[in-house]
Amino acid sequence: MTGSLLPAPPLPRELLPDSAAIDAGGRLSVGGVDLLDLCQDVGTPVFVYDEAHLRRRCRQAVEAFGDGVAYASKAFFCLAMARLAHEEGMWIDVSTGGELHVALRAGVPAARLVMHGNNKSERELSAALTAGVGRIVVDSFDEIDRLDRLWRPGDSPKPQVLLRVTPGIEAHTHEYVQTGQDDSKFGFGIASGAAAEAVRRLRHPGSSVELVGVHAHIGSLIFELSSFERATGVLAEFFSPLGLEELCVGGGLGVPYVEGEKAPSIAEWAAAVRGAAGAAGIPASVRLTAEPGRSIAAAAGITCYTVGTIKTLPGIRTYVSVDGGMSDNPRPVLYGSGYEAFLPRATTAARPYTATVVGKHCESGDLIVRDAHLPADLAVGDILATPVTGAYGHSMASNYNKVGRPPVVFVRDGEARTVVRRETDEDLLALDLGL
Repeated sequence: MTGSLLPAPPLPRELLPDSAAIDAGGRLSVGGVDLLDLCQDVGTPVFVYDEAHLRRRCRQAVEAFGDGVAYASKAFFCLAMARLAHEEGMWIDVSTGGELHVALRAGVPAARLVMHGNNKSERELSAALTAGVGRIVVDSFDEIDRLDRLWRPGDSPKPQVLLRVTPGIEAHTHEYVQTGQDDSKFGFGIASGAAAEAVRRLRHPGSSVELVGVHAHIGSLIFELSSFERATGVLAEFFSPLGLEELCVGGGLGVPYVEGEKAPSIAEWAAAVRGAAGAAGIPASVRLTAEPGRSIAAAAGITCYTVGTIKTLPGIRTYVSVDGGMSDNPRPVLYGSGYEAFLPRATTAARPYTATVVGKHCESGDLIVRDAHLPADLAVGDILATPVTGAYGHSMASNYNKVGRPPVVFVRDGEARTVVRRETDEDLLALDLGL
């Protein structure tokens, strides 16, 4: 391989899943399963998840926030993940009828589900009401109207709802994943008075719901606890006079994706929020909850690819093409997200060459790692892996260019089990009605 020669250390160990083990030759195992052997068995691309890592993070969230903390299913969701989060004591937040269906099919009690969404249809709301979800997060006046149409006097009990508000906080993150600023499609603005008007309507004697709390979410991939502290302070001013019993601060805690990034732990996040709530006068009796997703799933996952082409453009760059791309990880294209790359056969090797890892799709923007550090002996046929892909890879995957989505494999205690199978060419025609 030829490319830009730069000094680069091995992959930082902290970017690997909890159970990762590296043998004397640098070969990587996760959950007691050799990654190269796994790829040989199931093929590539493949999403590999450390099941013990997922379970540990769920338990940490419950320990930090207590009962009511909900797994944000949009980060990564399937039947196995729904069951896992429930088994470890988490509620689950769902934001569409599809996510609701998966959670219920997985056996999660409806009473431990939180129904989100900025544009819930009557069909979705009806499904949530029929199932008896534990909380509905009300997001608009139109939604209040829909709930009023669906509820009939005498229906019992009334659904319990949280009011989603926008506290006017611009978190330090990408503008596409900021959600707490005044200019947002989500929730009711506090500054505009919309949130106060929503409270009035929800507490009207003829209301179809029982208002039990307030919800806010300021964005995703947030590394600075001060953003959560500021939001909690603003929320307290609105929340405290209402005398409600629940306050949810949403999710958004960041995780390190590349060398040099640092992020707070779930426990540190919870401590900061609780400290800010106490300082703002919120009673300890209030149920303070959150909705972690990325911080549960991201670092548990690794995506493995096979290198198919290495193309060097002298004086410009080297392209390393793999058998996946933007269809299994759209985040670099959508947000300019950064990732690391390494070879599981040589996990501890120095990575002196810089190249651009790209996918197989018909887009020049189809890149996975723009400036990847790679070992000097990378060759066609190698298994190349990107760590910290457990959140928003599988969940945002597509069939662009009619590429089948990769399988999801859980590894634990030396065993690998496929929890989502690889899509086939026939799957691509399953919904096609023909001519």
